[in-house]
Amino acid sequence: MSDPALDALRYPVGKFHAVTGADHAARAKWIDEIAHAPANIAKLVHGLTPKQLLTPYREGGWTLAQVVNHMADSHANAYIRTRFAIAEDNFTVKPYDEKRWAEFPDATDADVTPSLDLLKGMHARWVRLLRTFDDADFARPLLHPERGPMTVDWLTQLYAWHGRHHAAHIAQTKQTHGW
Repeated sequence: MSDPALDALRYPVGKFHAVTGADHAARAKWIDEIAHAPANIAKLVHGLTPKQLLTPYREGGWTLAQVVNHMADSHANAYIRTRFAIAEDNFTVKPYDEKRWAEFPDATDADVTPSLDLLKGMHARWVRLLRTFDDADFARPLLHPERGPMTVDWLTQLYAWHGRHHAAHIAQTKQTHGW
């Protein structure tokens, strides 16, 4: 059984749940969320000191710097997966160990500027691409060996949520510490 207090810290916007049968308006909203995620994250971390950025968002959790750097890693993978799913039939995702990646020296560094820059540029391209898709493009399948079958639509929803999820980790930490 899960601990509700821990779940509130781990999932401050709730756990991800995909919507089936999404329409154009819902997709446009998710794409807008992806478009705004880099600026939202940059605004949340603006002015934080290295010590603050090296503060975990919860006991046993990643530091705020790791959260930002993880977003760059994760969203880069999602962007590339989107492109592969459109370009190739029956694309199979190459999974990665996000916990291990979050331990690399570039992921634990308090200087999150490179990750913010990466998110800004990559999201601009990703959003430009997503806004050209039709229903058939969003229905394109991809297979994640650990999560099973998914579609570009599902991936779009996941990463709209993912940006909100990690923005809430940062906002919650700032509020808790009075920053």
